[in-house]
Amino acid sequence: MDQTPDQPAARFGIAELAREFAITPRAIRFYEDKGMLHPAREGQRRVYGPRDRVRLRLIMRGKRLGFSLEEIREMIDLYDVDPSEVAQLKLFIDKLRLRREQLRQQQVDITETLAELDRLEAQSLDLLQQRDRASA
Repeated sequence: MDQTPDQPAARFGIAELAREFAITPRAIRFYEDKGMLHPAREGQRRVYGPRDRVRLRLIMRGKRLGFSLEEIREMIDLYDVDPSEVAQLKLFIDKLRLRREQLRQQQVDITETLAELDRLEAQSLDLLQQRDRASA
């Protein structure tokens, strides 16, 4: 939606953003305390603009992908340094590749752990059957 000079910028209250992103107002205040959101103030009321809304969307996406808040902040803050988004995109690609590798390693670890659990369960069942036969 294009903004005309006589049309005010979109503004959002904390409750509105909390509903939109299915998070608590406390979570939004937490991101604000961490310096990731920068709402304007109207008296005691926080007023968030389109930039904060986009940043919140990026925070939620980053969390869903398993990035730390520090990694998310690093990626978001790069836009302020390089509005062309080139540096941001390169860092994002690097972070995605690293995260993918971490998840693949976790997948290998989980597969190995599940196999070990299966093996130990089978051994334990065999021992139990041996003890049941010996006591019968």
